[in-house]
Amino acid sequence: MPMSIGSGIALFVIGAILAFAVNVQLDWIELSTIGYLLMGAGVIIFIIGIVLAVRKRESVTTVRSNVDPASGESVQQRSTKSPNDLV
Repeated sequence: MPMSIGSGIALFVIGAILAFAVNVQLDWIELSTIGYLLMGAGVIIFIIGIVLAVRKRESVTTVRSNVDPASGESVQQRSTKSPNDLV
């Protein structure tokens, strides 16, 4: 998740440099438009990274074992919830 946050920031910075700081005129490409597109993609990737980093995670493990046929089935269920797990 943190890698996507850093990638989003990097794309935004590269896009801002292309949109505002580079004054090169090319016939076959418009660098300011490419800069704005990169800035938009950077913002989207940054937001996705933040959402994935703070989402609630839940893990449920169910273990089934037969002790013996006369007594039936023993079911154990373990649940782990960590609301702010960033790993």
